[in-house]
Amino acid sequence: MKKLKKIFIFFTVICLALCLPFISNAKQPYKIGAIFSVTGAASFLGEPEKNTVIMLQEQINKAGGIDGHPIEVIIEDSKSDETQAVLAAKKLLEKDNVLAIIGPSTTGESMAIIPIVTAAKTPMISCAAGAGITMPVEERYWIFKSPQYDFSAVEAIYTYMKKQGITKVGIITVSTAFGDSGRKALQDLAGQYGITIVADERYGPKDTDMTTQLTKIKAAGAQAVINWSVGPGQVIVTKNWHALKMGIPLYQSHGWGSKRNIELAGKAAEGVIAPLGRIVVWDKLPDKHPQKALLKKYTQDYEARFKSEPGTFGGHAYDAFMMVVEALKKVGPDKKKIRDYIENNIKNWPGTAGIFNMSPKDHCGLDKNSFEMVVVTNGDWEILKK
Repeated sequence: MKKLKKIFIFFTVICLALCLPFISNAKQPYKIGAIFSVTGAASFLGEPEKNTVIMLQEQINKAGGIDGHPIEVIIEDSKSDETQAVLAAKKLLEKDNVLAIIGPSTTGESMAIIPIVTAAKTPMISCAAGAGITMPVEERYWIFKSPQYDFSAVEAIYTYMKKQGITKVGIITVSTAFGDSGRKALQDLAGQYGITIVADERYGPKDTDMTTQLTKIKAAGAQAVINWSVGPGQVIVTKNWHALKMGIPLYQSHGWGSKRNIELAGKAAEGVIAPLGRIVVWDKLPDKHPQKALLKKYTQDYEARFKSEPGTFGGHAYDAFMMVVEALKKVGPDKKKIRDYIENNIKNWPGTAGIFNMSPKDHCGLDKNSFEMVVVTNGDWEILKK
């Protein structure tokens, strides 16, 4: 029996000796943190974002990782709550020691964690649109974002309106950080486009009827109404606008970019106009468009994996994640070098939201030209003629 035990120990030692080189040569994973509104009021944003980074992680690791290092994405659910986003950021930075953070999903959550990420000297690429996330840029050294600026969406809307001869508009905005930022942009830019805001209405994120506000806009003589929100408010405003038969066009913010909104609004969505990223109309782009191949692959991969469409919001996570991945490929697991690479080397870079051109003066890298003006026609998106 003792002889058998000695033989067993001998072979165990031999096996360990043979395996040790392979164990020691295994490369450590590159950890990337992600904070998304997977549940809660903004889950329509967080769900496709979460799915996107899971899919990309799988694809990259299946292809061998980055220089042999697997990607490990640590996803935290903020539950659409700023306090939870703060707790998630602290965990990712202090416990998980991530190299970068993707997200959060909303403007309010992104603003809440900026001081934490900045103090930790860790690059963050938000998936939210508010201008204050990356402005003023000298105070946002470590902060970037992948969605287009809200003021760029306003510029796209006003440019199109001017061509339509619209000079008087009524605006209706949700009382959240996203709504506040959009409202300010709408007010600040109106004069530059010869537009007068004749009515300025607001509503809460949990309000269920905006008939009163829309009625006031119509009575003020507006030639069009602009709604600035994401989530349920967009659908409610759309249904109210349709029920009132207002006789003036409804424009939505770039937060309208999910087919789910059309499904929920039903026939009321017909004719609604919005500036949206090209991901929702990728199949209508010319074959030579610099974004088309990327948009086609990402959308088809996502639909095959999750049996739904990623919409604009999944695309924001795609862009943020792939910027970090590209930086890791070029400079390795160094936070400062990752930050510097994104700022200085993401140039003429096709993403889902547009062609990015980051710089020390612009940590978003997109402008109004990254949008297509889109209208809902027969339950689908159609590109409006310029």
